[in-house]
Order: sequence, then C-alpha cells, then structure tokens
Amino acid sequence: MLSVNTNSGAMVALQSLNLTESNLQNTQNQISTGLKVASAKDNGSTFAIAQNMRGDVAGYQAVTDSLNRGISVIDVAMAAGQSISDLLIEMKQRALAASDTSLDTASRNALNNDFTALRDQITSIIKNAVFNGVNLVDGSTNQISALASSDGTRHITATAENMSLSGSIVTIAAAGTISTQANASAMIATVQASLTNVNSALAKLGSSAAKFSVQAGFVGKLSDTLTTGIGNLVDANMAQESAMLQSLQVKQQLGAQALSIANQSPQIIMSLFR
Repeated sequence: MLSVNTNSGAMVALQSLNLTESNLQNTQNQISTGLKVASAKDNGSTFAIAQNMRGDVAGYQAVTDSLNRGISVIDVAMAAGQSISDLLIEMKQRALAASDTSLDTASRNALNNDFTALRDQITSIIKNAVFNGVNLVDGSTNQISALASSDGTRHITATAENMSLSGSIVTIAAAGTISTQANASAMIATVQASLTNVNSALAKLGSSAAKFSVQAGFVGKLSDTLTTGIGNLVDANMAQESAMLQSLQVKQQLGAQALSIANQSPQIIMSLFR
C-alpha cells in the first residue's frame, strides 16, 4: 500500500541502519581499545571477574617487590659473610705463623698488626652490611619477613646470622691478638671454629635466599597466568573485529542506499495524480 502518512519501508530501513551503526560503533570501540569488555556496560559479570583478577595481579606485584627487597637484604648479608670467611682464612694463616716458637719479636709484632687489622675489618664489614635499613649480620634483628600472598595473610621469613666479634658465630674476642706465641697457638683453634661457624651461617643464608627466589619465581608465573586469563576474558580478537568492521561498513552503505530508496517511495504517489 502506498501512503503519504506512513512509510513502512523507510522505517524498516532506518531501524536496520541504526542497528548497523550501533554494531559499527561497538566494533570501532573494540578496535580502538583492544578490549571486547572495556567497561561494566559491555558485560557486567565478565568485567567484575576481570577487575577482581586485576586486583590480584596488583597484589602480586607488591608481593614481588617485597620478596625482591628480602632477596637483596640476604644477598648483602651473604656478601658480608663471604668477605668475613675470607678474612678468617687470612687470620688463621697469621695465627699459625705467629705460633712458631722460633719467631723473633719484630716478625711477631708485624704478624699481630696484620691480625688485628683483619680483625677490625670484620667489624667494619658488619657495620656496612645494610640494605633498606636492615642488617642481618650485626645482631640488630632476628629475622626478616616478606609477603608471600596477594591477600597479605602469608609471609616468608629468613633468620639473621649475627657474625659480630665475640659472638656465637665469630668467637674471636673484639680485642683478640696473637701478640705472644701462647695467644697465637690458642687463636688457631678459635679462628678455625669461627670459620666453620661462618661457613655454616652462609649455608643457612643461602638456603633462605633460594627460598625467597623460588617464591618470587612462583609469584611471577602466577601473575603472568592471571594476566593471560584477564586477556582471554576481555581482549578483543583483532582479526575478527577487522573482518567485522569491513562487513559493517558495507552494510552501512547498503542501509543508507536502502533508506534513500524507501524515502523516494512517496514520490511514486505524485505520478499517480499527473
């Protein structure tokens, strides 16, 4: 039926064109953002899941930072311990040389000066073994703790190893010398015991460092897995969207032409009255 009041063909063409325009806008948004779910209005449930997962990823970044700080603290302590172990080896050499009963006074004094310089160097190393305000080898702290979970409920710890002079690990007295043959002879065993203790403490620190590194590696993999999962939920398939864009652009042009044709229908009525 031809009518000047109602153009049903134009209505249908306009509805189809509006739908195409809406789909085209959606496709263009996905291409420009790279996301098929960029906001809650795109898909509320998927957006909520993705946001929760993003929160976990952000939490694991904080965990990684905490673990890395812990690893650095332990690395500094291990570097100090290794230096102390090397000094103890040299101190043992000096004590052994000074235990020789045939040594003259000048030589003994020279060896003692070397020994005390090495002894004092241990203290200097310990004082400087600090990272982020934490020192694991001077007795100022019992342990360090780092985050191990994104909700902050689990932690991973490393025990401190006090390597100060006159302690349970380095048993050499702060004023210990090898100024006499008797002192030198007694010092050999003391230095050897300290060396054994330091090496044992280093092994414990190494185990803690490995524990922190393993946890950091696991957290990194878990964060990557979550990030991949978020991408699977919200990332747009760019190849698919590219094909859809071309299809919708063609439909847009055809819809515009169809609307133009439908709008010309009333003109046919004019020809009936000529």
